[in-house]
Amino acid sequence: MAEKPQPIQVLYCGVCGIPAEYCEFGPEFEKCKPWLIQNAPDLYPDLLKGALAKDADKVSDQLQSTSISDVGLVAAGSSKPKEEVKRLPGGKIKKKEKPEVIIEKMTRNKRKCITTVKGLELFGVKLNDASKKLGKKFATGASVVKGPTEKEQIDVQGDIAYDIVEFITDTWPDVITITLFFIEDGKKVPAV
Repeated sequence: MAEKPQPIQVLYCGVCGIPAEYCEFGPEFEKCKPWLIQNAPDLYPDLLKGALAKDADKVSDQLQSTSISDVGLVAAGSSKPKEEVKRLPGGKIKKKEKPEVIIEKMTRNKRKCITTVKGLELFGVKLNDASKKLGKKFATGASVVKGPTEKEQIDVQGDIAYDIVEFITDTWPDVITITLFFIEDGKKVPAV
């Protein structure tokens, strides 16, 4: 007499709950990968190879980022705090923005002027509050707008470029005069 067929044991994913062999078609495959590498390495051998390759890449990146001066510091026992470097796609390094306030005067319709203030948010200043204070102080219209670089800036009606420096340093003590710059004839000039 023939043996009774036994039920098949199905391994279900611990992350998404579907059978492990169908995880790659599920909505959370990226989240499932670590679980699959640990619990079902025979189902996805290419994941295991990819994980090993990533580990090797991390080690090689660490070796490349270590310089001779770093090795000397580690050997001497002193440790220098290492800055986080943000890398963009293609290996480009993203520069940190220097906290500075740029004041620019633009002329429209030959007689009307707009004074633009950029960079106040880098000092922890809320731009909406700053535009209200500027509008009240100089009795003009002031608004927060997005500039050409998709960053928010304050536009104040009128030519108040030189009066605004003293007001900014008095109102927000975190902003010092060294960090204030004018843009005149396309050049960045200190506002001292």
